[in-house]
Amino acid sequence: MDVYEAVTSRRAVRAFTDRPVPRPALERVVSAAAWAPSASNLQPWHAYVLTGDPLAELKKRAGERVATGDPWDEPEYEMYPPALKSPYRERRSAFGEQRYGALGIAHEDIEARQRAASANWDAFGAPAALFCYIDRDLGPAQWSDVGMYLQTVMLLLRAEGLHSCTQMAWAKYHRSVAEVLSPPDELILFCGMSIGFEDVTANPARTGRAPLDETVTFVDGVS
Repeated sequence: MDVYEAVTSRRAVRAFTDRPVPRPALERVVSAAAWAPSASNLQPWHAYVLTGDPLAELKKRAGERVATGDPWDEPEYEMYPPALKSPYRERRSAFGEQRYGALGIAHEDIEARQRAASANWDAFGAPAALFCYIDRDLGPAQWSDVGMYLQTVMLLLRAEGLHSCTQMAWAKYHRSVAEVLSPPDELILFCGMSIGFEDVTANPARTGRAPLDETVTFVDGVS
């Protein structure tokens, strides 16, 4: 797959089939993703790839917590600033309206929104998932490196004909994830990533992007 096609066809897919993801494909992806850039080659990511019974067990544990209204775990990092300023506030709001609107959920239907959000902890039906940790002693630059690693993974998944969805939502149940994965204490869960073959019958609307002149400035001396 051409790299431009991989970039433009990658999107957050939230509906997967139960078709198994071949282990060799996952191994190819994470092996190649190890070449993602990182400052001074620190390679600060720690990835766990789950399929089969371990993933089913994690989905079960998380699902039980959702069903019983068990409170989210104490946050280990701040997902968003307490008060998002413009234009980020408007972009986040537009995303929510588009996502739930595509599902036919009204803005005021909080219960339906919560039900839709709970699909996060079933990995949207995906048969594979990746959980990405980082050492809690590292700083913002290393978190940026982890982002580049995750993007590399997602583009390589497209080359394999697979789709994905990164989910900070899993950090809200980081204790349940740790019960299944047993990561070292010095690691903090950044996000999960659902991986699989897209359920094309879901046909969701795709989130747009800001106009180029809102996010990019060319400085080239051309009048």
